[in-house]
Amino acid sequence: MTELIKLTEEVESALHAADPVVALETTLVSHGFPYPEGAEVALESERRVRAAGAVPATVGVVDGTVRVGLAKAELERFALAGQKARKVGPRDLAACAVQGALGATTVGGTLAACRLTGIRFMGTGGLGGVHRGFPRPPDVSADLAELARAQVLVVAAGVKSILDVPATAEVLETLGIPTLGWRTNELPLFYAARGGPVVSARVDTVEEAARVAQAHWRLDRHTALLLARPADEGLDDLEPLIEKAVAAAAERGVSGQAVTPFVLAYLHEHTGGRTVAVNKRLITENAGLAAEVAAAFSALL
Repeated sequence: MTELIKLTEEVESALHAADPVVALETTLVSHGFPYPEGAEVALESERRVRAAGAVPATVGVVDGTVRVGLAKAELERFALAGQKARKVGPRDLAACAVQGALGATTVGGTLAACRLTGIRFMGTGGLGGVHRGFPRPPDVSADLAELARAQVLVVAAGVKSILDVPATAEVLETLGIPTLGWRTNELPLFYAARGGPVVSARVDTVEEAARVAQAHWRLDRHTALLLARPADEGLDDLEPLIEKAVAAAAERGVSGQAVTPFVLAYLHEHTGGRTVAVNKRLITENAGLAAEVAAAFSALL
C-alpha cells in the first residue's frame, strides 16, 4: 500500500481476514449538516455498521494521507471545519494530500479509496449524477465515472432528487451499473420513496443482494452496484421547493461542487428542518443495510 493511504489496524485486519467492511464518506460530516450534527450522524452510522457485524471505514484526507478509518477526534475535526474542509472527489485526492489540506471525500472520492484498498461495500445518503438543465450547465457528478470502475456495492436512497434523476438512471444503464431496488421496483428519489424510474432488478433480502453482487463480479463486471433503499418516512411534497432552490443557486452563480451544499441548505432552511431529519435517517439506515449485505457477502466466501 502506498504511503499516501493509511488504514487503521482494525480495517486492515478485517480486510486481511475477509471480514465485512463498510466505507463511509466525510462530505456529509463537513458539508451536509451544521456543527455538531455532522459528527453525530457519522458516529451513529459507524454504530449501525458495527451493530450489523461489520467494521466501519470512514474515509477522509488528513495531514497528507488518505485515511481509511477515522477516530472520533478526526470526525469532530471534519465537523468543526464545515465548509472550510475541501470537498474531495477522485480528481482531488492527490492535490489535497500533497498540500496537507483537510479533505472531505465525496461518494466518488470514497469509492476511489475503496478501489485502492479492496473494500466492497459503502453506505451513503444519495448519489450524485446529471444536474438539472444539462447541458447548460454541463455538470455531471464524478460519482458516476467512479461507479463505473469500482467493484463496490453502494447502498443509497437513490440519486439526489435535486438532480435530473431519469437522466442519471439512463447514464447508470449505459455504464452497466445495476440499480437494485431494496424491496421496491422504483428508484427512490432520495427524500421521496416513490416516483422514480424503474430499477433494473428488485431484491428482497440481504442474502439475495449479496448473491447478485457476487455473481456480477464473477461475470467479470468491473462496476459498482447501486442498492437503492427508499426512505421509511420520506417527503413527497418537495419538488416545487427543489425547483426554487436550483433556480436560486443559478441566480447566485453557484456552480460545480458548491451546488449540492447550497441546495441542501436551502431545503433545510425552508422546510423548518424536515429535510435534515430525513437526511439523518437515510444516512444511518443505509449504513446499517450496507453492513448487513457486507456480512451476508462474507458468509458466501
